[in-house]
Amino acid sequence: MPLHVATHPLIAHKMTRLRDVNTNSYDFRRVLKEITFYLGYDATREVKLQEDKIKTPMGVEFDGSKVADNVAIVPILRAGLSMCDGMLDLMPRATVHHIGESI
Repeated sequence: MPLHVATHPLIAHKMTRLRDVNTNSYDFRRVLKEITFYLGYDATREVKLQEDKIKTPMGVEFDGSKVADNVAIVPILRAGLSMCDGMLDLMPRATVHHIGESI
């Protein structure tokens, strides 16, 4: 799988806020959620779509699209848990799965 480096200026700005010793916990979580939204938007660029015929509020039929795949979010503990909310903002119907050791 090819590596993609996000070089958008807004992500660079927000990464600096994350790394700043003066960033409090609330702002850290908020900025991480924002970064995750941008990264998730870019990462879902190739999600498959399928046709979705709908009726608009004007009563007109419209040939639209919807996500064809069942999307699952699997956060890797610590940072991944904090990033989960940003991805769910982007794809609210995605399922969330956790990998862990059963006792």
